[in-house]
Amino acid sequence: MTTPARPLIAVPARFAASTSALRYAAEVNARALVEAVWRAGGEPATIHPTDPAHTDVASRIARFDGVLLPGGGDLAPHRYGAAASHASVYDVDDLQDAFDLAVARHVLDLGMPLLAICRGLQVVNVALGGTLHQDMGGPGSEHRHVVHPVPIRPGSLLESAVRAGKVEASCYHHQRVDRTGTGLTVTSRAADGTVEALELPGAKGWFTAVQWHPEDTAHRDEANQNLFDALVRAADAPRGPRP
Repeated sequence: MTTPARPLIAVPARFAASTSALRYAAEVNARALVEAVWRAGGEPATIHPTDPAHTDVASRIARFDGVLLPGGGDLAPHRYGAAASHASVYDVDDLQDAFDLAVARHVLDLGMPLLAICRGLQVVNVALGGTLHQDMGGPGSEHRHVVHPVPIRPGSLLESAVRAGKVEASCYHHQRVDRTGTGLTVTSRAADGTVEALELPGAKGWFTAVQWHPEDTAHRDEANQNLFDALVRAADAPRGPRP
Protein backbone atom coordinates (compact mmCIF):
# COMPACT_ATOMS: atom_id res chain seq x y z
CA MET A 1 0.00 0.00 0.00
CA THR A 2 1.40 3.40 -1.04
CA THR A 3 1.44 6.15 1.58
CA PRO A 4 0.36 9.53 0.19
CA ALA A 5 3.22 12.01 -0.08
CA ARG A 6 3.29 14.64 2.62
CA PRO A 7 3.18 18.30 1.51
CA LEU A 8 6.76 19.54 1.30
CA ILE A 9 7.41 22.54 3.56
CA ALA A 10 10.60 24.53 2.94
CA VAL A 11 12.26 25.89 6.09
CA PRO A 12 15.30 28.13 5.41
CA ALA A 13 18.24 27.03 7.55
CA ARG A 14 19.75 29.15 10.27
CA PHE A 15 23.52 29.53 10.47
CA ALA A 16 25.15 28.30 13.69
CA ALA A 17 28.74 29.14 14.53
CA SER A 18 29.24 25.80 16.27
CA THR A 19 27.36 22.62 17.14
CA SER A 20 28.68 20.06 19.59
CA ALA A 21 27.52 16.94 17.72
CA LEU A 22 28.79 18.16 14.34
CA ARG A 23 31.91 19.79 15.82
CA TYR A 24 31.96 22.69 13.34
CA ALA A 25 29.69 25.42 11.97
CA ALA A 26 26.29 24.18 10.85
CA GLU A 27 23.00 25.05 9.20
CA VAL A 28 20.17 24.14 11.53
CA ASN A 29 16.48 24.38 12.35
CA ALA A 30 14.86 24.01 15.75
CA ARG A 31 13.73 20.46 16.46
CA ALA A 32 10.45 21.66 17.99
CA LEU A 33 9.72 23.55 14.76
CA VAL A 34 10.21 20.63 12.37
CA GLU A 35 8.38 18.29 14.75
CA ALA A 36 5.36 20.62 14.70
CA VAL A 37 5.34 20.54 10.89
CA TRP A 38 5.65 16.74 10.96
CA ARG A 39 2.77 16.38 13.45
CA ALA A 40 0.68 18.51 11.11
CA GLY A 41 1.28 16.02 8.29
CA GLY A 42 3.96 17.98 6.45
CA GLU A 43 7.45 16.98 5.34
CA PRO A 44 9.83 19.67 6.69
CA ALA A 45 12.79 20.32 4.40
CA THR A 46 15.67 22.52 5.53
CA ILE A 47 16.97 24.58 2.61
CA HIS A 48 20.37 26.20 2.20
CA PRO A 49 20.44 30.03 2.13
CA THR A 50 22.08 31.32 -1.05
CA ASP A 51 22.86 34.74 -2.48
CA PRO A 52 19.82 35.93 -4.48
CA ALA A 53 22.17 37.84 -6.76
CA HIS A 54 23.61 34.55 -8.03
CA THR A 55 20.76 32.02 -7.66
CA ASP A 56 17.13 31.94 -8.77
CA VAL A 57 15.37 31.93 -5.41
CA ALA A 58 11.91 31.90 -6.99
CA SER A 59 12.53 28.66 -8.90
CA ARG A 60 14.08 27.01 -5.83
CA ILE A 61 11.06 27.88 -3.72
CA ALA A 62 8.43 27.04 -6.35
CA ARG A 63 9.15 23.29 -6.15
CA PHE A 64 7.79 23.21 -2.58
CA ASP A 65 4.18 23.14 -1.43
CA GLY A 66 4.60 25.71 1.35
CA VAL A 67 7.20 27.74 3.23
CA LEU A 68 7.89 28.40 6.91
CA LEU A 69 10.11 31.37 7.75
CA PRO A 70 11.50 30.61 11.23
CA GLY A 71 12.97 32.66 14.04
CA GLY A 72 16.64 33.62 14.30
CA GLY A 73 18.98 36.55 14.78
CA ASP A 74 18.30 40.20 14.02
CA LEU A 75 17.95 41.74 10.59
CA ALA A 76 20.61 44.32 9.77
CA PRO A 77 19.07 47.73 10.57
CA HIS A 78 20.12 49.15 7.20
CA ARG A 79 17.64 46.69 5.62
CA TYR A 80 14.82 48.93 6.85
CA GLY A 81 16.55 52.27 6.43
CA ALA A 82 18.02 52.79 9.91
CA ALA A 83 21.13 54.96 9.92
CA ALA A 84 22.70 53.29 12.97
CA SER A 85 22.63 49.97 14.77
CA HIS A 86 21.58 49.64 18.43
CA ALA A 87 24.11 47.94 20.73
CA SER A 88 21.67 45.09 21.41
CA VAL A 89 21.45 43.96 17.76
CA TYR A 90 22.92 40.48 17.45
CA ASP A 91 23.66 37.58 15.07
CA VAL A 92 23.30 39.68 11.92
CA ASP A 93 24.25 37.78 8.77
CA ASP A 94 24.06 39.56 5.41
CA LEU A 95 23.52 36.37 3.40
CA GLN A 96 20.76 35.20 5.74
CA ASP A 97 19.04 38.58 5.45
CA ALA A 98 19.27 38.71 1.67
CA PHE A 99 17.98 35.17 1.25
CA ASP A 100 15.11 35.44 3.74
CA LEU A 101 13.94 38.74 2.27
CA ALA A 102 14.02 37.26 -1.23
CA VAL A 103 12.11 34.18 -0.05
CA ALA A 104 9.41 36.33 1.57
CA ARG A 105 8.93 38.44 -1.55
CA HIS A 106 8.88 35.49 -3.95
CA VAL A 107 6.56 33.34 -1.80
CA LEU A 108 4.02 36.15 -1.54
CA ASP A 109 4.33 36.86 -5.26
CA LEU A 110 3.90 33.18 -6.15
CA GLY A 111 0.88 32.84 -3.85
CA MET A 112 2.40 29.96 -1.90
CA PRO A 113 1.26 29.15 1.64
CA LEU A 114 3.53 30.93 4.13
CA LEU A 115 3.80 30.87 7.90
CA ALA A 116 6.30 33.38 9.34
CA ILE A 117 7.50 33.11 12.94
CA CYS A 118 9.31 35.73 15.09
CA ARG A 119 12.22 36.86 12.87
CA GLY A 120 10.13 35.56 10.00
CA LEU A 121 7.37 38.07 10.79
CA GLN A 122 9.95 40.84 10.91
CA VAL A 123 11.42 39.69 7.59
CA VAL A 124 8.02 39.87 5.89
CA ASN A 125 7.34 43.28 7.42
CA VAL A 126 10.66 44.63 6.15
CA ALA A 127 10.23 42.95 2.75
CA LEU A 128 7.00 44.92 2.33
CA GLY A 129 8.60 48.23 3.33
CA GLY A 130 8.01 48.19 7.08
CA THR A 131 10.43 49.06 9.87
CA LEU A 132 11.42 47.66 13.27
CA HIS A 133 12.12 48.97 16.76
CA GLN A 134 15.70 47.77 17.22
CA ASP A 135 15.32 47.34 20.98
CA MET A 136 12.21 47.18 23.16
CA GLY A 137 13.96 48.63 26.20
CA GLY A 138 15.97 45.83 27.76
CA PRO A 139 15.07 43.64 30.77
CA GLY A 140 11.54 44.22 31.96
CA SER A 141 10.43 45.56 28.57
CA GLU A 142 11.60 42.95 26.08
CA HIS A 143 9.64 39.76 25.45
CA ARG A 144 12.30 37.19 26.31
CA HIS A 145 11.31 34.04 28.21
CA VAL A 146 7.78 35.41 28.40
CA VAL A 147 4.54 33.46 28.03
CA HIS A 148 1.45 35.64 27.96
CA PRO A 149 -2.08 35.56 26.53
CA VAL A 150 -2.62 37.51 23.32
CA PRO A 151 -6.04 38.24 21.83
CA ILE A 152 -6.77 37.34 18.20
CA ARG A 153 -8.76 39.72 15.99
CA PRO A 154 -12.18 38.22 15.24
CA GLY A 155 -12.68 37.25 11.61
CA SER A 156 -8.95 37.14 10.86
CA LEU A 157 -7.16 34.35 9.06
CA LEU A 158 -5.21 33.82 12.28
CA GLU A 159 -8.41 33.24 14.25
CA SER A 160 -9.50 30.70 11.64
CA ALA A 161 -6.10 28.99 11.83
CA VAL A 162 -5.75 28.71 15.61
CA ARG A 163 -9.49 28.16 16.15
CA ALA A 164 -9.47 30.35 19.22
CA GLY A 165 -10.01 33.95 20.29
CA LYS A 166 -6.73 34.12 22.19
CA VAL A 167 -3.47 32.20 22.40
CA GLU A 168 -0.87 31.65 25.09
CA ALA A 169 2.14 33.10 23.28
CA SER A 170 5.67 31.91 24.09
CA CYS A 171 7.93 34.84 23.23
CA TYR A 172 11.65 35.35 22.82
CA HIS A 173 12.43 38.65 21.12
CA HIS A 174 13.85 42.06 21.94
CA GLN A 175 12.68 43.77 18.74
CA ARG A 176 9.21 44.46 17.39
CA VAL A 177 7.38 46.00 14.45
CA ASP A 178 7.49 49.79 14.25
CA ARG A 179 5.81 50.76 10.95
CA THR A 180 3.87 47.97 9.26
CA GLY A 181 4.72 47.09 5.68
CA THR A 182 2.50 47.94 2.73
CA GLY A 183 -0.84 46.13 2.88
CA LEU A 184 -0.19 44.36 6.18
CA THR A 185 -2.78 44.46 8.95
CA VAL A 186 -2.31 43.72 12.65
CA THR A 187 -4.33 40.74 13.88
CA SER A 188 -2.97 40.56 17.44
CA ARG A 189 -1.28 42.87 19.94
CA ALA A 190 0.18 42.23 23.39
CA ALA A 191 -1.01 44.26 26.36
CA ASP A 192 1.96 46.63 25.90
CA GLY A 193 1.02 47.29 22.27
CA THR A 194 3.62 45.00 20.69
CA VAL A 195 2.45 43.63 17.34
CA GLU A 196 2.03 39.89 17.84
CA ALA A 197 0.58 38.91 14.45
CA LEU A 198 0.22 40.22 10.90
CA GLU A 199 -1.60 39.17 7.77
CA LEU A 200 -2.04 40.49 4.25
CA PRO A 201 -5.64 40.94 3.09
CA GLY A 202 -5.86 40.15 -0.60
CA ALA A 203 -2.73 37.99 -0.57
CA LYS A 204 -2.54 35.51 -3.46
CA GLY A 205 -2.08 32.59 -1.07
CA TRP A 206 -2.53 31.57 2.57
CA PHE A 207 -0.32 33.71 4.80
CA THR A 208 -0.08 34.62 8.44
CA ALA A 209 2.80 35.76 10.65
CA VAL A 210 3.23 35.61 14.42
CA GLN A 211 5.82 37.29 16.62
CA TRP A 212 5.76 34.49 19.18
CA HIS A 213 7.15 30.94 18.90
CA PRO A 214 4.19 28.55 18.52
CA GLU A 215 6.57 25.59 18.21
CA ASP A 216 7.61 26.02 21.86
CA THR A 217 4.27 24.77 23.16
CA ALA A 218 2.63 23.16 20.10
CA HIS A 219 3.22 19.64 21.48
CA ARG A 220 0.81 20.37 24.33
CA ASP A 221 -1.19 23.40 23.17
CA GLU A 222 -3.78 22.71 20.48
CA ALA A 223 -4.19 26.34 19.44
CA ASN A 224 -0.48 26.71 18.67
CA GLN A 225 -0.30 23.35 16.88
CA ASN A 226 -3.30 24.45 14.82
CA LEU A 227 -1.10 27.09 13.15
CA PHE A 228 1.13 24.39 11.69
CA ASP A 229 -1.89 22.27 10.79
CA ALA A 230 -3.37 25.22 8.87
CA LEU A 231 -0.11 25.77 6.96
CA VAL A 232 0.07 22.11 5.93
CA ARG A 233 -3.61 22.03 4.91
CA ALA A 234 -3.05 25.07 2.72
CA ALA A 235 0.09 23.46 1.25
CA ASP A 236 -1.89 20.31 0.48
CA ALA A 237 -4.57 22.19 -1.47
CA PRO A 238 -4.30 22.34 -5.28
CA ARG A 239 -2.83 25.53 -6.70
CA GLY A 240 -2.19 26.84 -10.18
CA PRO A 241 0.72 26.09 -12.52
CA ARG A 242 4.17 26.53 -11.01
CA PRO A 243 7.09 28.28 -12.73
